[in-house]
Amino acid sequence: MKTNFDFLSPSVNFFGPGVIEKIGERAKMLNMNHPLIVTDKFLEGVVDGPVAQTLASLDKAGVTYTIYDGVEPNPKIHNIQTAKELYLAENCDSIITVGGGSAHDTGKGTGIILTNGEDITQLAGIETLKNPLPPLMAVNTTAGTGSELTRHCVITNQETHLKFVVVSWRNIPLVSFNDPLLMLDVPAKLTAATGMDAFVQAIEPYVSTNRNELTDGMCIQAIKLIEGSLREAVANGHNVEARTKMVEAEMLAGMAFNNADLGYVHAMAHQLGGQYDAPHGVCCALLLPIVEKYNIIAAPERFAELAEIMGENTEGLSTRDAAELAIKAMRQMADDVGIPRSIKDIGAKPEDFPLMAENALKDGNAFSNPRKGTKEELIQLFQEAYDQE
Repeated sequence: MKTNFDFLSPSVNFFGPGVIEKIGERAKMLNMNHPLIVTDKFLEGVVDGPVAQTLASLDKAGVTYTIYDGVEPNPKIHNIQTAKELYLAENCDSIITVGGGSAHDTGKGTGIILTNGEDITQLAGIETLKNPLPPLMAVNTTAGTGSELTRHCVITNQETHLKFVVVSWRNIPLVSFNDPLLMLDVPAKLTAATGMDAFVQAIEPYVSTNRNELTDGMCIQAIKLIEGSLREAVANGHNVEARTKMVEAEMLAGMAFNNADLGYVHAMAHQLGGQYDAPHGVCCALLLPIVEKYNIIAAPERFAELAEIMGENTEGLSTRDAAELAIKAMRQMADDVGIPRSIKDIGAKPEDFPLMAENALKDGNAFSNPRKGTKEELIQLFQEAYDQE
């Protein structure tokens, strides 16, 4: 556990029902005279939805804007290039993202190539950015990736199918907005996928080699909130209390992994998402119990603690047996919210595993995993995730 560390978070995080009304006010405070609104066609078309409410707040504040609605799941290089061209053509001066992780990553990626060079593939890695991005605010609509308040920008190379990460403090939005009322109509499957992503993002930092006392506390509270609210949010999307707790959880998890980093679950999930264009949260959920069982020997006490945090009765059990209960609880959560068991369900092919394992070990999330693996071991983990029923 680190004793000397920095702690990164947006300057301002607005949370709670109705905070979306503050967007125009904050845009004016940041001298955003002509932001590019980065979103997708679906959200743009929702009557009185997140985009409509964002635009209404900007209109009220007298802020001019241009809309880029080309965001797609697992954003590609061509998405950020198109957004950049529109930004320049319309003389924009800032960026506001509206959506989930894909919108936020697209906005960050656009900002990166506007100020740090056209070839974003050369900027993959940790703290590679030399120049600040244009002013950036993030309106979040899922709970969630945490991308609205983290330094991670995840982009897919559409030619190689490789998903890569640009990690830099310069990527952190200046202001984030998390209004649970924007999430009431999120479909059950998307609620489950994004909720499992938040679950993984609370678990991996807890066993990360870069963890600290602050991130531990955030992980513990996030896990408890998710245990108590994700199932209800999936079953009844209009339960405001469940939605609110999930937003609290994803924010805590986001701040935790923003500072303690992640591990092999995310490193491997990026390969699944890039290769098969599969939902990120589903990829993470499919791999979670397999990878964390592999990790137990590196931090058995931490996994035993996770079992207790997740509500398992560990009284009288050995540390190893208690740790195994944590894996059982992870799998049960995925089952309860309808995540499939095998990566076959997202189109995975064993012949792709060697390259995916090789690339996973290069992923920026791999270096903080508690157990240091080999290419052959990661191939085997992909195979176990393929064979499990």
